[in-house]
Amino acid sequence: MFARFIRPSNLSKKMMRVIFTIYLSVTCFITSMQFLAEYFKTQDSILTELKQLEETVHKPISTSLWQYNHNQLDALIAGLVKMPIIEGVDIIDKNAKSIISKRAYALTSPPLSIFAITSDLNWTLNEQEIMLGTVILYSSSEVILDRVLFGFSLIAITEIIKLSILFWLFIWAFDRYLASPLKQLMSQVNEVQLSQNINKRINLSNIENNELSQLQEHINNMLSAIEKDRELLLEDEQAKRNWLEDAVVKRTEDLQILNEKLKVLATRDSLTGTLNRGSFFEAAQHLLDLSHRQKSPASFLLLDLDHFKIVNDTYGHYVGDKVLIHFTTTLQKFLRKSDLIGRVGGEEFAIFLSDTGIDDAFLIADKIRKEIGSSILDIEGKTITYTVSLGIVSPESKDHLIQDLFKRADLKLYGAKDKGRDRVEK
Repeated sequence: MFARFIRPSNLSKKMMRVIFTIYLSVTCFITSMQFLAEYFKTQDSILTELKQLEETVHKPISTSLWQYNHNQLDALIAGLVKMPIIEGVDIIDKNAKSIISKRAYALTSPPLSIFAITSDLNWTLNEQEIMLGTVILYSSSEVILDRVLFGFSLIAITEIIKLSILFWLFIWAFDRYLASPLKQLMSQVNEVQLSQNINKRINLSNIENNELSQLQEHINNMLSAIEKDRELLLEDEQAKRNWLEDAVVKRTEDLQILNEKLKVLATRDSLTGTLNRGSFFEAAQHLLDLSHRQKSPASFLLLDLDHFKIVNDTYGHYVGDKVLIHFTTTLQKFLRKSDLIGRVGGEEFAIFLSDTGIDDAFLIADKIRKEIGSSILDIEGKTITYTVSLGIVSPESKDHLIQDLFKRADLKLYGAKDKGRDRVEK
């Protein structure tokens, strides 16, 4: 009987197989959802436990890092790794270098999935928070499965028993009440289906005026309507296809606009509108390579606002932001559209001048210095003045990386700082 269910020979068994398959699929889906819900619920619980555990060990770990007590730190981490919910611990210093990395599992056979919580390690000194590093506590899917596997096994066994009983009930009911009366109808429906001839009609013999006769009439009416509806369906499909094509074109245009906006956000400093550090160095490297190939002059300027921290500390970061905006606006007056300007630090900026020798670059830099030094800003009733120091270098044959120019310009800049600030060094 089971073989006849797998390979049905009549329509009733096909219907039985479809119904049972749907029931089986729904049951498996609901069971899977129950398992997933329990899985994620347990994962949230473990994350909460990890958070509570992190709050417990946060202070001892921070103390050990601050006191450079590696023995105590190793003991703490070893104790954590032995805990049932912990699969691993990482301690990373403030420079993103790993101090300790331990795992409760073999690195050659890691768990299927790993999740973690991350927390900063700080030390309070003179009412100031000092960043010491980061602690990461890991757990895994194996910890979750250990907790939910027993309950899920009971659910699975119950569903298997239920499915087995229903399976045999389905087979008995369909064989008894549908197989014989539907055999002839199944045969003719199969003929229509195999021939794919819409003009063919169902004609059952020796049937009473019951559901089967009504089904025959409905099938014949359906076959008659299919031909009429075919053209309407084709027209509707074409209309939908045209609408979809228009929608795709509109969405493509919207995505292009969005991509342009994202490109600007990814390459520009949000405050000053200048290139950010990564974008500046990338573009400047291309210009440096071009300068070498064409053997044309170029100059690299590094600018740093003098005592800018005092401005922030005295007047606040809002005023400091206004000063930075004024500074970059002033720079634009002396630069060409082809010149690159980028914000490479908090108050540190860099400029790459193509086709400009170091003497001409010095004149531009000095004009910038004088303009900045003579500027008087009125911000929220406060009178602000500030100066800038500049370091200038030109590429040499050995300078193949823009970082080489940056390092040399940085030395020139700090030379200007050492000589009293508000000056240009080349």
